[in-house]
Amino acid sequence: MSKINVPTREEVSSNNQAIFDNLQKGLGFVPNLYATFAHSENALGNFLAFSGAATSFSKKEKEVIDLAISQVNECRYCQSAHTAIAKMNGFTDAQAIELRQGRASFDSKLDALAKISRAIAETSGKVSAEVKEDFFNAGYTKENLVDLVTAAGAITVTNFLHNLTNVEIDFPVAPELETVLN
Repeated sequence: MSKINVPTREEVSSNNQAIFDNLQKGLGFVPNLYATFAHSENALGNFLAFSGAATSFSKKEKEVIDLAISQVNECRYCQSAHTAIAKMNGFTDAQAIELRQGRASFDSKLDALAKISRAIAETSGKVSAEVKEDFFNAGYTKENLVDLVTAAGAITVTNFLHNLTNVEIDFPVAPELETVLN
């Protein structure tokens, strides 16, 4: 099976070139996984609109969701990218490891969020009544639950795209949990 390439700016449509230019201005580079979306005329713009839409979650809470789900989905790219982003949002390396495990012993509210995020990915959304009750008891709302489903969908899209394409990780590679926990 041939590996999927990461297209360059010159290899994508003019619409995607404009998106690449905006990513370059905003992030300083075009992440390989985002560039991979540009094999499609519409996927990159659609994904960025979906994943960047307004949400009831803070940036820190979004990283909790992204790390827990990326671990379940075994996406090394997203584990790495979101470990780096989590650190930019105030989490330590040890906390990022915990979040990947689907827990947050350092914060009870984030712990409930990490647990439900992991459970959503593990059970295709069929989480136990206890996990949902813990989520609501931690102070989250019905709005948060709906936003959690959309956030889970967005990170799952990138997880699946990387797992299918295996494009090069262009972030500091996060350690495998097995090596950190042993």
